[in-house]
Amino acid sequence: MSFLETKTNIIIDDLGFPEGPRWRNNKLWFSDFRMKRVMTLNLKGHLEHIVKVSGQPSGLGWHPDGDLLVVSMVDRCLLKFNGTNLKVFSDLSKLASSYCNDMVVSKEGNAYIGNFGHVLFQEPFRPAELILVTPNGEAKIVARDLAFPNGSVITADGKTLIVAETLAARLTAFDINSDGTLKNRRIWAKFDDLGVITDQRQLSQRIVPDGICLNAEGSIWIASPNIKNQLVCTREGGDIVRIMELKRTPYACMLGGTDRKTLYIATSRMDSIGNLGCIEILQVDIPGDGFP
Repeated sequence: MSFLETKTNIIIDDLGFPEGPRWRNNKLWFSDFRMKRVMTLNLKGHLEHIVKVSGQPSGLGWHPDGDLLVVSMVDRCLLKFNGTNLKVFSDLSKLASSYCNDMVVSKEGNAYIGNFGHVLFQEPFRPAELILVTPNGEAKIVARDLAFPNGSVITADGKTLIVAETLAARLTAFDINSDGTLKNRRIWAKFDDLGVITDQRQLSQRIVPDGICLNAEGSIWIASPNIKNQLVCTREGGDIVRIMELKRTPYACMLGGTDRKTLYIATSRMDSIGNLGCIEILQVDIPGDGFP
């Protein structure tokens, strides 16, 4: 295991709570669910507000026709934005047990969306579903009994979906069928043997995978909003190859930049009243790969 230097560069601050970073067309796209906006940040550091989402935006992706797809958390639906009009593309309220969160969209346009399962730290644990929304807007459950399915990636060959189960400290993989459904569920990596934990104090002591991204060596970067504010890079099987601790709490990460070697990190503080969210960057050796 090697340790990265803890210093990062803040490229934008005074955000609310940035989440769901994506790299597209030489811009970082992200949601700010406190400000209820989707935003972009270009290579020169210029911030642009793209669209307001009253139901709190989370996961982002793109439809095959080029329109932006946005998960609306509280409304439990998937929205579609063509640059002018924002509309409901798929209603997930009868499928998702609780607030919807992160999403990954395949090259075919299949969107995989997780949800909380229950109101975190307020209700008893309830397992959650992973929902598939096809390019025509049809939605169905493709996996059940997940412990807060959160950040997700799809390998570059389009054959494997890997999802972070935040409350179980593990990454879970599925093979993707030709119709977008899933099979062959398995643990891709786990970081302890404690199983599902919902106690906030206990969770803060373990690696809790939130947002994730994939690199060209097949390793996964994990934002872990625990007491140590950790960024973790792991191989399949759970071998941690890089780890670092930040001053602020990381919730999501994305490899971008002109060579895909800039690790963009969305950081914030859950207990803050003011706007303490940031986008920070760190240069790494291995470029990004796969989806998103």
